[in-house]
Amino acid sequence: MTQPIIQFKDVSKAFGPKVILDKVNFTIIPGETVAVIGPSGTGKSTVLKLLIGLLAPDSGDIIIKGHSVIDYTEDQWNELRKSMGMVFQYSALFDFLDVGENVAFGLRQHTNKSEAEIQKIVSELLTSVGLDGAEKSYPAELSGGMKKRVSLARAIALKPEIIYYDEPTAGLDPIMAGNISELILQTKRKLGVTSLLVTHDMASAFLAADRILLLDKGHFVFQGTVQETKDSTNPLVQRFIRGELYMEKSKGGGK
Repeated sequence: MTQPIIQFKDVSKAFGPKVILDKVNFTIIPGETVAVIGPSGTGKSTVLKLLIGLLAPDSGDIIIKGHSVIDYTEDQWNELRKSMGMVFQYSALFDFLDVGENVAFGLRQHTNKSEAEIQKIVSELLTSVGLDGAEKSYPAELSGGMKKRVSLARAIALKPEIIYYDEPTAGLDPIMAGNISELILQTKRKLGVTSLLVTHDMASAFLAADRILLLDKGHFVFQGTVQETKDSTNPLVQRFIRGELYMEKSKGGGK
């Protein structure tokens, strides 16, 4: 049996009286893409923050690459983060750096590669995400979809074992959202990476994910393959697929 690369064991997290995660359990095996869906404000981003060391659980255990990380020092987290890539919801590019320097940032920080090697890698990465020749452009000159592509190129520059995607298609039109989802799928196929995709976009989840987890009120109330998700008779699953849960949360001012 394949050992999980990521595992939550009875993980709980609260902010004051508000319980965000209540003894949550899930696993991700190497090379798998798992999408976490759910209404806004139900803890999806908290899961990501726990996985990159920005938050610590109140109880339970988090195991990444075979090691419990709940007592990791910042130095240990920094070492582990070298094997992780992150594509942020709003791209999080450095506005004062051009596209090439944004993509090269991790290579300069964490490797001893020569300038020629770095420039070659940057060029290849930008070509792989459909931005051939965009090295000298600045983030302010790019569309939302182009920024997401640059963010993905930067995330895979160090050839990570794990990539986290935080709402990668948010704010994009359906065509560009589909293109980004296709890039997520291609990245998995080419690099064999393990991916966790946090999204409201069911089309993206259906295209890019192997399994889908629905988070609601601090618990994963459903876990299944894409086909099992589509076929599920769970009313919460079907309401989320139709967008009803998201609509209700939005009307109620949820985040």
